[in-house]
Amino acid sequence: MLRSRLADAIRFTPLVRAGLIAGLVVAGLVFPLAAIAGIGAREGTDALENMSDELTVVPSAQTTYVYANDGRTLLTMFYEEHRKPTRLTDMSPYIAQAIVAAEDTRFYQHHGVDPKGVVRAFVANQQAGGVSQGASTLTMQYVRMALRDGAKTPREALAATEQTTARKLREMRLAIELEKRVTKQEILERYLNSAYYGHRAYGIFAASQIFFSTTPKNLTLTQAALLAGLVKAPSAYDPASRDQQAATERRNYVIDQMLKMGTITAAQATTAKNSPIALRLTTPPNDCVSMTKAHNNWGFFCDYLRTWWMEQPAFGATPMEREEALRRGGYRIVTTLDPKIQTSAFKHVLNKEPRRSPYAHGEVVIQPGTGRVVAMAVNRRYSLDQRHNGEHSDPAKRRAGLKGNYPNTVNPLLGGGDMAGYQAGSTFKIFTMLAALSRGLPLSTSIMAPQKYVSRYITTRGRASCGRHWCPQNDNKSMSGVQTMWSGFGKSVNTYWVQVEERIGARYAVRMAERLGLKWRTSVDRTLASPAHANDWGAFTLGVSDVTPIEMANVFATVAAQGLYCEPIPVSAITNPDGTSTAYQGVAVAWPRCHQALTRAVARAATDAARCVTGYGAARGSCGGWSTSPMVYGVLRRPVAGKSGTTDSNRTAWFCGFTPQLAAAAFVADPDNPKHYVGSGRSTMSKFTVAQTLRDALEGQPELKFAPPPDRLVYGGNRTLHRTFHHRLRHS
Repeated sequence: MLRSRLADAIRFTPLVRAGLIAGLVVAGLVFPLAAIAGIGAREGTDALENMSDELTVVPSAQTTYVYANDGRTLLTMFYEEHRKPTRLTDMSPYIAQAIVAAEDTRFYQHHGVDPKGVVRAFVANQQAGGVSQGASTLTMQYVRMALRDGAKTPREALAATEQTTARKLREMRLAIELEKRVTKQEILERYLNSAYYGHRAYGIFAASQIFFSTTPKNLTLTQAALLAGLVKAPSAYDPASRDQQAATERRNYVIDQMLKMGTITAAQATTAKNSPIALRLTTPPNDCVSMTKAHNNWGFFCDYLRTWWMEQPAFGATPMEREEALRRGGYRIVTTLDPKIQTSAFKHVLNKEPRRSPYAHGEVVIQPGTGRVVAMAVNRRYSLDQRHNGEHSDPAKRRAGLKGNYPNTVNPLLGGGDMAGYQAGSTFKIFTMLAALSRGLPLSTSIMAPQKYVSRYITTRGRASCGRHWCPQNDNKSMSGVQTMWSGFGKSVNTYWVQVEERIGARYAVRMAERLGLKWRTSVDRTLASPAHANDWGAFTLGVSDVTPIEMANVFATVAAQGLYCEPIPVSAITNPDGTSTAYQGVAVAWPRCHQALTRAVARAATDAARCVTGYGAARGSCGGWSTSPMVYGVLRRPVAGKSGTTDSNRTAWFCGFTPQLAAAAFVADPDNPKHYVGSGRSTMSKFTVAQTLRDALEGQPELKFAPPPDRLVYGGNRTLHRTFHHRLRHS
């Protein structure tokens, strides 16, 4: 009787037939034929009229791949669902044959809904007294996946997967319509790319990689049959479990079905079924904490990339949307990280300060003229696991039982996150010099620099106070005397630069720092840098503000690029899943973002003074006989400029150096406790690290010269001084 009524129903139109079948299979009951026919026809008409074209193009979540600057070396991946779309032509023919055999042997005979399959399922369910067999075709299953992946709310996701008559009716209607719009091969390709295979493998590419460490193109018959069998119940048939019996039986069932369909021979089936399950399990990396052990030091660069991404409006209006784009968008990101330079930087950092030291020693290297960050190295392991970290260097926190952030941490020690950074000492004299040059003071500006100077700045506390005035002093008495910008910068004469700052106004030095990318991250710095207080921030030129290594590396990269400021950027190319370049407002997102922040003349003049620091020597003036960092040129042996910096009592020790091709900034400090002084023994550490890294990075590269500054910024309007300097140079 039941078979007769079903046979009658099958003669109706496809949509009426779908309504009847759905009612029978899902509810397990025989609804009145007229009622079911009415529901099917009415809802089917509405569905066809309102069916969104998006069903055929709903993008599933895809994995974003991140590479080094060579475009081949994989750094990591970002994904919620590990998936990489693969064309059917790039898959082994076995996988297409196996999935049809496993899930829908009449796939090529029906038009989205299989009446014979429904009859068979209905009878089986009636005999079992419940749902023991389904009737979903591959097309219907794909529709369900598409609706699930395209859901924008939890309610939509539930509606796409809940066991109800309405859901089944919807799937049937859409399956029939879908088969009118796309070919069977397209449906099969989309199905294989959407299905879940277990172990966080979404799609056949991920499944091939995770279970067999291969590609879909290279899947064998036994491998394809195993993967096809997983789709029905990934956990129940998991081949990675200790007991592989269920997985083996399911695989062999698929092979038998392939034999019945005539897609393989009996000999192939016998050989395949007798083969043991041989897995080569792989766990694809996900996020920055999944770097391989050999390349764990890349994690801090990865973290900077992720932070940068979260600030880009090209990937969404909110941080949440940008995060979703990174983990679901399927982008191909070629970063600016140079593995060779990164390896060199990390080697020199780690050789000088071990991971288990509370002192962080780090370095950032940037390419002038583009802002591309080519290396970010620090003597830490990028890891969330702090169980075996050393004791905290802050006594109060140590007593509270807190561990230090070494050797393991994910704190952004090199910049790009929410850390304030570290005081950079005399490296900040670069801002005073640039501001002074920009306001017309020449390099030859001569000032008497005493050992101790009573400034006009008012202070109420500190060792550098003289009554109500701030009184800075030099590091040693040999710095006293008449200085120019060349000698004052090369020797790092505090009392010279404080007087220069007084002449131009401290606010101009502060604004120069902002122009070159510095941000004030502490309430104290923000207050002192405000328009109401900036002109009284006399200590600014001595580097009392917090700053990050990436900011300082980029400041000197701007000078190296003759005043062209480029935002620090960790990417050189970003492409969409379709291969097009990712753009925002008509401009490629990865394109360098540059503007002229300094005149070329000012940058060249500052470079000439900065040459004094490294021992390379100035082109247009006298460095005064000695400098703070002559070992830099001694190691590098090519044109190089820069600036060293230490803070009071050697709390931190910095060096920023540059050639025309690369700029770098290195530091030593205790991020957990700024009062834990690094000491004089570490004062030259950053100098050697920068010099050695630049030497390695530029090996085999042409030796480029610095452009000399123009006369107006060497001598100003003093022609007599001009002649005197030329006379001295001829006789030196």
